[in-house]
Amino acid sequence: MGIKPSTPYGKDFGGCGLVGIIDRSGGSLSGSMVVSSLCSMKERGNGLGSGYAVYGAYPDFKDSFGLHIMYNDISAREPVEEFLKTRLRIKHSEPVPVKKLHSMNTPPEFWRYFADPPEDLDVQDEDANDDLIVGVVMEINERIDNAYVVSSGKNLGVFKGVGHPDEIAEFFRMQDYKGYLLLGHTRFPTNTPGWWGGAHPFTILDWSIVHNGEISSYGTNKRYVEMFGYKCTLLTDTEVVAYLLDLLVRKKGLTLSAAASVLAPPFWKNIQDMEPPKKDYYTALRMCYGNASLNGPFAILMGFDNGILGLNDRIKLRPLIVGRKGDIVAIASEESAIREVIKEPEDVWAPKAGEPFIVKLKEDVTQVRST
Repeated sequence: MGIKPSTPYGKDFGGCGLVGIIDRSGGSLSGSMVVSSLCSMKERGNGLGSGYAVYGAYPDFKDSFGLHIMYNDISAREPVEEFLKTRLRIKHSEPVPVKKLHSMNTPPEFWRYFADPPEDLDVQDEDANDDLIVGVVMEINERIDNAYVVSSGKNLGVFKGVGHPDEIAEFFRMQDYKGYLLLGHTRFPTNTPGWWGGAHPFTILDWSIVHNGEISSYGTNKRYVEMFGYKCTLLTDTEVVAYLLDLLVRKKGLTLSAAASVLAPPFWKNIQDMEPPKKDYYTALRMCYGNASLNGPFAILMGFDNGILGLNDRIKLRPLIVGRKGDIVAIASEESAIREVIKEPEDVWAPKAGEPFIVKLKEDVTQVRST
């Protein structure tokens, strides 16, 4: 499966680095912006994984699903493309432009495909279209050797691999991309392998996830999402968070704040001290979705088509800082990463443990659980 990294860097225990930047006005941010922010936290990774997500990357194909596919062996391209033709209408396909680097020994090949559902599928049924794409992603990742779907959302591109943030940025030519929302991650893998498919972000549809920490409830979470047809095949615990969000928000209809309260629920002892109806609300969430709650230390950034959700574990064992100036909001593992892109922020603060921080396009920044 190509899981052994081909880099000279050692594997040590440490903490990953996260950054998310959004222009709430919908303006265009250079890919170089998230690169410079992430590179200021280079010591939080060890070269075994870095990656970026760009929302707004493909305005010419913004209404089509964009599939980035990684080929560990290019022979996998033929069966993948034959499979895609049976499920989707491919509007355009091409290799993802890369720059060959001496520091990278035989990296995988990357292709991107812009596709629409078949004409006989009701294009007004967005959920059916989304289910179709989720099924395509699961089928490729599980059944076609040496092929992995890196991203599958609309107007979204994900670029990730084994290397430090500057190396991955140079390899994928991140300076050529612009978007209204950018995510970045530098990885310090501990319990899972450092390989190209295991780098962050992890995605499904318009969700992209970057994570610092450990999902010690991964076994329970994995079994839960697989009851609904999702398949965890990328050898990293973070993958399950993307599927949990898709399940809770898109399939189950929960709000973002409710989904966050499922992933990082209040402790039972705190729920018992609440007054109705708040007590009843959190009791119901824990009873209905207990197998979706995340255990362990974590800080997670969750990108979606019009915003970012940041979330810490319930006792804040991993750092997460927010800064803003005008319409630009940044959230990162370190304040220095924020000041790298917002030189004189109007405000800098740390979200509370277990309470989601949500920022959306053309909406006010909100700290939601306390409301």
